[in-house]
Amino acid sequence: MSSPNPTFTGPIRKPRSGGKAKQLVILLHGWGADGPNLIDLGDAFASVLPDAQFMAPNAPHVCEVNPYGYQWFSLMDRQPQHMLAGVRSAAEILNHFIDEQLKALSLENSKLALVGFSQGTMVGLQVALRRVPPMAGMVGFSGALIAPDELAKEITARPPICLIHGQEDDVVPFASLKAATEALKSHGIDVASHPRPFLGHSIDLEGMKIAAEFLGKIFK
Repeated sequence: MSSPNPTFTGPIRKPRSGGKAKQLVILLHGWGADGPNLIDLGDAFASVLPDAQFMAPNAPHVCEVNPYGYQWFSLMDRQPQHMLAGVRSAAEILNHFIDEQLKALSLENSKLALVGFSQGTMVGLQVALRRVPPMAGMVGFSGALIAPDELAKEITARPPICLIHGQEDDVVPFASLKAATEALKSHGIDVASHPRPFLGHSIDLEGMKIAAEFLGKIFK
């Protein structure tokens, strides 16, 4: 059994300005990947957020199909009840990590943003819609909203959210973008939805640009 509050590892990018961090952006990688896989996004976003600290923690569990990568929760059984249990467990662990990092930097939730890819987006949405006080916002690449029917009784926060998804995604279906957007909007959330033509399960330069503009806007 993993500890309920494991020690996270992963790369950090201190503020490009050289000063004290005024925002914290946590990058959440996908299933079987790791923090170094996403930390370059921090370098790309630093031009818009020079005072932000970027962190890309490795997920808390070794991936069940790739011992060199990590997972936020198991995907071996993708029945809805197992997916929900997995994302809830991951969100609890991630929230502990967020609390620690915000305290260390003397920052409030309003200075926090999450950026997720694939399974990282699933976990990020679980956290963002339930964390009080609300965080500044979230960007989700190529992900999905797990158990949208649970939101009616669980949602406690409505931060702005930017969703970006490749139309040729063969891992997380492109239809997940519309499903998540509609569910979030039905709960009064400001959602920016961006389909990316000809893109598979990946992040392209235009998607990075969209995400950077969104992050700059929510922290302005």
